[in-house]
Amino acid sequence: MKGRAVIALMAVAMALVGCQTEPFRTIGEDFRRAFGGAQGEPALTMGIRQYEEGRYADSARQLQAAIGQGLSASDEVRAHKYLAFIHCVSDRVASCREEFRKALRIDPGMELSAAEAGHPSWGPVFRSVKAGR
Repeated sequence: MKGRAVIALMAVAMALVGCQTEPFRTIGEDFRRAFGGAQGEPALTMGIRQYEEGRYADSARQLQAAIGQGLSASDEVRAHKYLAFIHCVSDRVASCREEFRKALRIDPGMELSAAEAGHPSWGPVFRSVKAGR
């Protein structure tokens, strides 16, 4: 009997994952983040590699795809952080701020490494967003 209850619960949860109305969309995102986050890992890895190669437009597409495919919470924070970096170095400060906000919503304790925090483009933006929370 327990096995059937678990299967029924999983079926309901999976149905909620696909639902796009509030509040079910949020529940689905939380479920995906908790149980199905690994699908986007290859796109995240590729997006970070492209970022390191200076291919920012390609990187941003891969990072967005990774988020859409599903990542663990810590990987989603990394994706938003790299998207913030891309926006900041491209002089899109409002978008940079928004990506940092998204990352901090997932992990309010998020910090940048010493090297990242000292960057003249995104370091001050991150500190400003973090202080405004």
